[in-house]
Amino acid sequence: QVQLVESGGGLVQAGGSLRLSCVISGRTSDYYAMGWFRQAPGKEREFVAAISWSGGGTWYADSVKGRFTASRNNGKNTVYLQMNSLKPEDTAVYYCAEHYSGGYVYSSSYYDWGRGTQVTVSS
Repeated sequence: QVQLVESGGGLVQAGGSLRLSCVISGRTSDYYAMGWFRQAPGKEREFVAAISWSGGGTWYADSVKGRFTASRNNGKNTVYLQMNSLKPEDTAVYYCAEHYSGGYVYSSSYYDWGRGTQVTVSS
């Protein structure tokens, strides 16, 4: 059974940076594309970024393009989300998920999810 554990969230001022990590355990082979989603209070979960199994392909929501960077280290079974120039509207719980099938922007395309890490950006 695959487990995903996010970390690295916290409180940061607008303009600051955070790096989220997602450790994947329970799988010994077969790398999958991974996604990052976020959910703010009272809002639906939304796509943030995705990264291919090799790390050679990345996709981003327009709202974070140019500010966030997804990367991965398959040797460490870890996926990262570097977040720069953070804005108050980036405040949300951030989740990593393992892609199964379908478009990367759809939460229904992902099979396993972590429990999330809170990111709060103060103005």
